[in-house]
Amino acid sequence: MDASEQAGSTASGPKAGLPLLRLYDAVLLDLDGVVRVGSHPVPYAVPVLRGLREADRRGVYVTNNANLSPAGVAAALRHLGLAVDDDEVVTSAEAAARLASERCGRHAPVLVIGSPALRTAVAAHGLRPVTSERDRPAAVVQGFAPTVSWQELAEAGHAVARGVPWIVTNTDLTVPTPRGAVPGNGALVAVVQAATGAEPAVAGKPSPALFREAARRAGAHRPLMVGDSLDTDVQGARHAGYDSLLVLTGRTRPADLFVAPPRLRPTHLGRDLRALCAPPLVAHPLGRGWRCRGWYARVEDGAVLVEGSGDACAGLWAACTAAWAAAPERPDPLRALAVLEGGFSR
Repeated sequence: MDASEQAGSTASGPKAGLPLLRLYDAVLLDLDGVVRVGSHPVPYAVPVLRGLREADRRGVYVTNNANLSPAGVAAALRHLGLAVDDDEVVTSAEAAARLASERCGRHAPVLVIGSPALRTAVAAHGLRPVTSERDRPAAVVQGFAPTVSWQELAEAGHAVARGVPWIVTNTDLTVPTPRGAVPGNGALVAVVQAATGAEPAVAGKPSPALFREAARRAGAHRPLMVGDSLDTDVQGARHAGYDSLLVLTGRTRPADLFVAPPRLRPTHLGRDLRALCAPPLVAHPLGRGWRCRGWYARVEDGAVLVEGSGDACAGLWAACTAAWAAAPERPDPLRALAVLEGGFSR
């Protein structure tokens, strides 16, 4: 996909003026940085997401967290003021359990390392959770829980060394706590890797398994993934064959987009979830550069230049498209950022 296709592949033709959510049959939503920050909603998230049902679009919430049950996540979202059913939350525990059931068949014994929520997900897929390699498990499913012990990791190591399939919910190296980041499931997975030399199958983002489980739950054939992270949300959507909307309310900053390789470039860009309710940003080639709404961007003498007015996101999209079109050259974005970043601080 070249830069022009990247900038407007789903927003041309007779549907170009429709709100973004009308171009897809479901919306898959990352949680942290998109819907909420800690226990507080991201600005504008609640009214926009309430409007999904009015627009007859299914919303499914997707999380790498395997420590909480879908019911627990749904309850937290309801506390924010959202009408969320338990089955509208998909966790990496559920995606891992589905992978295990597909590989092992129903009623197979599975060694579960992780939280009670992970054991519940494994059992719900018709598998039999066990706690020891001596139970001759047909697979190992490993997820994060703060209570995971050396003994449990040792049992996983024994089974993985025997060659049974090893499925992990995610490889996030850290998890946030009020006192800062602490070792996450990726760190625990690394312990078993170091002992066995094996490589696990990963169910969570950016693996396509979690995204496809969410699309299956929504009954969607053309879902849109909405996230705040290039390397999990956007890359995972690409792996699954889905379009993505990157919102700038979480991890990703405008400067990160300029240097994103093709596999990390979103289909759409928005300041926040209000982008779902507006026509998508589209950059059109014009002369030596690219125009998006009231902005024009070009690469000149190794630098990205942008000029115009209006929504800074449109300017950022034009500037990024110009930078991406210059590949393999890597133009300096600093002058464009100096023009645009004030628009993101308001």
